[in-house]
Amino acid sequence: MNGLDARELTKFHESRHAISAWAKSGAAEQRGGLWQAIEDNHRCNCLLWDEEDLARRRKVSDSEIAGNKRAIDGHNQKRNDAIERVDEQLLLSMPEMNAAARLSSETPGAMVDRLSILSLKIHHMRLQTQRSDVSRAHVESCLQKLNRLDEQRADLAACLERLLAECARGESRFKVYRQFKMYNDPALNPAIYGEKR
Repeated sequence: MNGLDARELTKFHESRHAISAWAKSGAAEQRGGLWQAIEDNHRCNCLLWDEEDLARRRKVSDSEIAGNKRAIDGHNQKRNDAIERVDEQLLLSMPEMNAAARLSSETPGAMVDRLSILSLKIHHMRLQTQRSDVSRAHVESCLQKLNRLDEQRADLAACLERLLAECARGESRFKVYRQFKMYNDPALNPAIYGEKR
């Protein structure tokens, strides 16, 4: 009914990591609706991951780091927009929410976003376990972390499934929470509108 299954979502996230430079390629499955919002969110998280890595370099100019930081702001805004679209699409696919039902402060869109980020952590931690230029202790430590990340993802996926099922039964509800990223809005960020004075 709701068009979202946590197992399918996890497989989707993993499948994107298997495609070299998928996020930068712009390639999309063109599913539309809910799955387009999920794909957009995951693409932004992948691009954010890369920019966050680049922003921590030490042997480059400050202007390059500033470029990374600006890119991070742009991807983060699109990421949050996609989270809101996930929630909007899910609300459209469900029966009207029961106003007396328990309100969930975390929305399915926020959980989808967290699952996307966990998939990135799992992907990159797995790569650490495959390195040949590090000590055995490094690999063992990363294997332990990988197991914990897998457990966290399984737990979160189960929570998402439960919330969606409860919403479908009228036991729980959620709302679309607008993020209002004020720092990205020239009319709301005093550091930007103050420059015009």
